[in-house]
Amino acid sequence: MKNWRGSKVLIIGAARQGLALARYLASHGAQVVLNDQRDQDALRSAQEELAGLDITWRCGGHSLDLLEGVDLVCPSGGVSLSLPLVVEALRRSIPISNDSQIFMEIVPCRVVAITGSAGKTTTTTLVGRIMREGFSGGRVYVGGNIGLPLIDFVDEMTDHDLVVMELSSFQLELMRRSPDVAAVLNITPNHLDRHGTMQAYQEAKAQLLTFQSPQSAAVLGHGDPGAWSLRSQVKGRLFSFGFERPPASGEGTGLEGDWLVLYKDGQRLELMPQQAIALRGAHNVLNVLAACAVAAASGFGPEAMREGVKDFAGVDHRLQWVRRWNGVDWYNDSIATAPERSMASIQSFSEPLVLLAGGRDKNLPWEEFARLVRQRIKHLVLFGEAAALIGQNVDRCPPASADRLQSVVHCRGLQEAVQAAANVAEPGDVVLLAPGGTSFDEFKDFEERGEWYKTWVNALQ
Repeated sequence: MKNWRGSKVLIIGAARQGLALARYLASHGAQVVLNDQRDQDALRSAQEELAGLDITWRCGGHSLDLLEGVDLVCPSGGVSLSLPLVVEALRRSIPISNDSQIFMEIVPCRVVAITGSAGKTTTTTLVGRIMREGFSGGRVYVGGNIGLPLIDFVDEMTDHDLVVMELSSFQLELMRRSPDVAAVLNITPNHLDRHGTMQAYQEAKAQLLTFQSPQSAAVLGHGDPGAWSLRSQVKGRLFSFGFERPPASGEGTGLEGDWLVLYKDGQRLELMPQQAIALRGAHNVLNVLAACAVAAASGFGPEAMREGVKDFAGVDHRLQWVRRWNGVDWYNDSIATAPERSMASIQSFSEPLVLLAGGRDKNLPWEEFARLVRQRIKHLVLFGEAAALIGQNVDRCPPASADRLQSVVHCRGLQEAVQAAANVAEPGDVVLLAPGGTSFDEFKDFEERGEWYKTWVNALQ
């Protein structure tokens, strides 16, 4: 474990990851400078959370003088590496790290890590459930990009424990350590407003595999071209998952008829019928296949997989049922922050749909989304910054042969959109929040957006 005493560390970004890292480093003797572009008033609760620790706060901007005497710079996940302060640190050859990298350097036990453009939170949660069912060692910790940052718990971990970790492309940009088991579920256009190009985005995801050893294992989605293209980079044992059987007599999971099947060590093991999965949508069947492949790569058996999947109803803000009101079911998929994710959500339903879409665009294509809207959506309710852009794409899209779209409504914000959806929905319809854009035009994150959506839906009367 690194001796942090006397080291001066600059942490950029006082959100969840930055605060956890500041708490860890300060409690281990580092001189921490915590920097955020927000002013003192906006950070008052964060400062109270870290009261009593030796932390210097620098708020209201990112002045270059913050780099004076600094031994390490740690940008939080939401901080772009193109920020002038980070660029200048790199120019001065000051080392760059983050909370996930530091955690990986000191964690004493095996780590299973999962990334992907879609489905990683549901898959990570499922893997955690499976491993808690079948693990006979110490504790199973689940966290990273979901829940609490794992560095909050690293001091209590032992070599008998197991970590299941979700990692985003933002966290992976800086990673120079790889987990014992690494899973890349899929790589589809996302976060191009941050990464700039698909190549840069894919390279960030591939970092999960780069530093593995021949004794490690990797899991790739063989039905996803982006993830499957990384198979040549796998150094250890390769598992895959998908709706088809793993290619070329490989190991992993697939579907045979109605059954999820595991192929491992030359054996074919039936895991469960699709009806055993409580989650809606084909994409969630794929998430279960992924979780079982990750569990198999980690040494867990079919019984733990069955028990972990059984009765799992999903994660908040991911195709979450909110209520039935006036014969209409309302669903919250606020996590759908890209057009492709919104499309997967739409395809989970056969009922007539009233879709709430909008938020902030991430420089992603909307043409396929617009075609699906024409084919599947009864009423489209648009809100937020991206409303006009989405509307233009739908207007330009030729009507489908069985065009179902009856109306398009433009609203300023989500609350107005909820009321607009209530006005047009009829008994038997489903109202679905699957925005396709981020929440940052109106809310601090997708979770806050989803919570307000549930509040406004539950207030309808």
